[in-house]
Amino acid sequence: MPGTELFGAEERKEINDVLETGILFRYNHEQQRKGIWKARDFEEEVKKLTGARFAHAVSSGSTAVATALAASGIGAGDKVIVPPFTYIATVEAVLMLGALPVFAEIDETLCLSAEGIEKAVTADTKAVCLVHMCGGMAHMDAILPVIQKHNLILVEDAGQAFGASYHGTHVGLFGKAGCYSFDFFKIATAGEGGVVVTNDEKVYKLADSYSDHGHDHIGTIRGMEQHPVLGFNYRISELHAAVGLAQTRKVPYIRSVNRKYKNMLMELLSNTPGISFAKVPDPDGDSATFLNLLLPDQPTAARTVEALNEHGVGGFNYWFVNMYHFINQWDHLKEMRTASKLPIEIFGTPQDYSQLHLPKSQEVIGRLISFGIRCTWNEEEVKTLARRISDCVLKAVQKAHV
Repeated sequence: MPGTELFGAEERKEINDVLETGILFRYNHEQQRKGIWKARDFEEEVKKLTGARFAHAVSSGSTAVATALAASGIGAGDKVIVPPFTYIATVEAVLMLGALPVFAEIDETLCLSAEGIEKAVTADTKAVCLVHMCGGMAHMDAILPVIQKHNLILVEDAGQAFGASYHGTHVGLFGKAGCYSFDFFKIATAGEGGVVVTNDEKVYKLADSYSDHGHDHIGTIRGMEQHPVLGFNYRISELHAAVGLAQTRKVPYIRSVNRKYKNMLMELLSNTPGISFAKVPDPDGDSATFLNLLLPDQPTAARTVEALNEHGVGGFNYWFVNMYHFINQWDHLKEMRTASKLPIEIFGTPQDYSQLHLPKSQEVIGRLISFGIRCTWNEEEVKTLARRISDCVLKAVQKAHV
């Protein structure tokens, strides 16, 4: 969790600025706040880092996805292609807007593939919600022609890839809208928070209004503002924005150290039999928050996990059995267990979620073990971790031949 490793005076200073004014609300109260606008400053810092024309901060990465989709025109009955490997918030956002998730295959980038999207497209497909997973990015040069060929709306969930880029363009800026997460487990954290980015002014204005009950934020009297659209409350507080602001300024440093240690680990592990790595289409744009190992097959990965646990090697995720990041464990979705009826229960599911055939995704995630990179490591700790990972993989591979 790189962001949380670097909490310090910078975050305290930004929070104290807010506490001294007493204005925790991001809008209005111009006189009392004495020029302190942390949400605005947070948005400006995200624009500065990513090159986005517009940025709008909201209460979480999840609400950022929902806002980005809504502002891009995705709603009731629209079919949206999504990956089976993502934090489930991506799928939940589609469902809560009344849209219909359509699952497609990923590849060794850990993201939707062009081939997977192409096979999932039908005549009434409206959009693709592309998720850039584990700090890296999808193969955009292959995916964008498919999006254009079928005239689809592209929304990017870059919740796990803030700071990542593809051939000079930050992820989140290839489609109509993109979004980042600033929750407790990301490269930069606000505790809770998210940001929608876009280069489309209309999308930005819709996101701005939609995420605050439809307010147009014109004028200084909140109760007299116009409401161009219906919306809901996805606002970020000034306190959360203050932390996000300080953390965003640290991302270039964190990313630089992450890349150094990830490259060290890959070099040290590259000659270990049985280890390969997830594909990063543009290594120079990697945010390097994860080292993503691909083992020869799912049984070897499972044995490696067993060995890692036996030897007390922590800091990793085996997503194949993770309850929230891979479709295998989403029984509540497959059985449509809801708190209240959703539009999908009226429209009908576009696929039988309990009988999905996604062999490539199953194969890739079955082999995948991800280690979080820490920017506070030293080189000796990196070498020790590499040695311990190598020993555990060798042990697992050897068992396969017994």
